[in-house]
Amino acid sequence: MKVLVTGHAGFIGSALSNKLLMRGDQVIGIDNVNDYYDVSLKHARLQRLKDRDGFTDIRLDIKDAEGMKSVFQTHTPDRVVHLAAQAGVRYSLENPRAYIDTNIHGTLNILEGCRHFPVEHLVYASTSSVYGANTNMPFSVHDNVDHPVSLYASTKKANELMAHNYSHLFDIPVTGLRFFTVYGPWGRPDMALFLFTRSILAGEPINVFNYGNHTRDFTYIDDIVEGIIRALDKVATPDESWDGDNPDPASSKVPYRLYNIGSNNPIKLSRYIEILEDCLGKKAEKNLLPLQPGDVADTFADVQALIDDMGYKPSTPIEVGVSNFVKWYREYYKV
Repeated sequence: MKVLVTGHAGFIGSALSNKLLMRGDQVIGIDNVNDYYDVSLKHARLQRLKDRDGFTDIRLDIKDAEGMKSVFQTHTPDRVVHLAAQAGVRYSLENPRAYIDTNIHGTLNILEGCRHFPVEHLVYASTSSVYGANTNMPFSVHDNVDHPVSLYASTKKANELMAHNYSHLFDIPVTGLRFFTVYGPWGRPDMALFLFTRSILAGEPINVFNYGNHTRDFTYIDDIVEGIIRALDKVATPDESWDGDNPDPASSKVPYRLYNIGSNNPIKLSRYIEILEDCLGKKAEKNLLPLQPGDVADTFADVQALIDDMGYKPSTPIEVGVSNFVKWYREYYKV
């Protein structure tokens, strides 16, 4: 297939692009390689892709409507995986407009491309953050998610609604994937595992929010990529049993589906740090702090829909995933 991947210089996008190319697909990658975090890391990820057969590297911001139209018109992708976004819960408190510009306007440009240059399937990234104030665990795609607690989550919830709208109006098959705390080699420097590793190795204290008591459904990067590919290969179809009197948020009478991709095995933050300390062979000095504004106390993914429809459940143990990250970090940064 010819697959358009937005955000292909990112953590998930680069890993996905690599896997798609390995199996023989063509990848048209779009990324603006912005400086939200270390640009050199993004270039290093791209370096792994650049000499692969079937790879096209395009430097473009998804907010550029005319540029995105030209990409769809020129390359006519069969399917699209939309991962590009302004990420980060805490940064949305500092720069809210970046989230509207990229996550709303940028996603609109992707949907318009799929509308005017029809594709077989659009798969897009959502987030576990949409569950917001929900406390019924595990989080299910069949639950209502109308109480987000960060602007980041609000934009991602809006993306789900926008995708349904375009599926309804223009019969575009769309699948949304709610990722749960992705970690692993080539990860983002603004996320906890990266920040903790850097500080512990440097002998600096780490900031432990919610006093280490919150839990996260940490999900290894390879498991996320496998879930995306399985979703990409299974084109969304209408749910014939969908009932407007009792509407299921996870499906529709149009070709629209939602899935969680998570480990289904939440880990307490304090335990996560202990595993990292074991892998590094060094103890952390901790600054224990209250929960940050916009964060949720716990996440726990119900992945039954993923199992039922894709025959798949993430399975990488947290000890293996953290160890793989530490090995990569030491090699990449020569520590």
